[in-house]
Amino acid sequence: MMRWAWNPVSLVMAILPACFTATGQTAAPVFEVASVKPATPLGPRGLQSNRRGGPGSVDPGMYTCENCPVFWVLSEAYDLQPWEYVGPEWVHSVRFDFAAKVPPGTSKEAFQTMLQNLLVDRFRLAAHREKKEMTVYEMTVARNGPKLRESGPPEAREDDGATGKLRRDAEGFPILGKGTTMAVVPGHARIRSDNQPLEWFVHMLSAQLQGPVIDSTGLKAKYDFVLSWAWEENNEPGAGSGAAAPDPYRPALMSAVQSQLGLRLQQRKGQAGVLVVERMEKVPTAN
Repeated sequence: MMRWAWNPVSLVMAILPACFTATGQTAAPVFEVASVKPATPLGPRGLQSNRRGGPGSVDPGMYTCENCPVFWVLSEAYDLQPWEYVGPEWVHSVRFDFAAKVPPGTSKEAFQTMLQNLLVDRFRLAAHREKKEMTVYEMTVARNGPKLRESGPPEAREDDGATGKLRRDAEGFPILGKGTTMAVVPGHARIRSDNQPLEWFVHMLSAQLQGPVIDSTGLKAKYDFVLSWAWEENNEPGAGSGAAAPDPYRPALMSAVQSQLGLRLQQRKGQAGVLVVERMEKVPTAN
């Protein structure tokens, strides 16, 4: 079965941007109305989750996250990938129904701060940022130079007209039209960049490699490209072997980045930022 795999452009985290009240004092932005309730399972097995709304969506005035692990909201509030989180494990399994009315004209940055304040208010969240040593992927220009095409005017960009239901080409790769950033189908994946800087691509790669990517290319322009990679899906370890399943996905992606874009990814030890949760209560305060 085909499935979409979206990796939105990274949101810029706002720590506590101020807004002015009628008295001239400053106050942290908050939702007009917000509720957090124990989750009501949506699917027959209680596994279905549904997140929608907020700035940039078709319903910017209402944000809901139904049957959601707390980490979903935490990661949206602080723009976190899983490896950027240090704290209690229960946030990945304990689920709630979140609903919040978003004031008109709220920016994505202010929306993130509203989510942060909601978590502080209801879950008594206390957290801080710090650096932690971990495996990182350093991206450099390969020996023969980059193979990226700098973006031209919008009318000059290619569009294959792909709309509606996801289709595959003759080689099995998903067909991406303008505005589609990524799609994954069994054994095949494709990323499309339309007038994006490498910072955007680094964020996409980090999500796919499940680790921080450090850009050491020095490339500063915006680029148009399509990156495709394929891998074997039979990842099952030998019966009774106790060995971890092989992971051909990451090597295939890293190889494609070098052969198609002229960029090299190498693993090394490095420092990366994480969010450390010092305190977070498992039962939220009443609405």
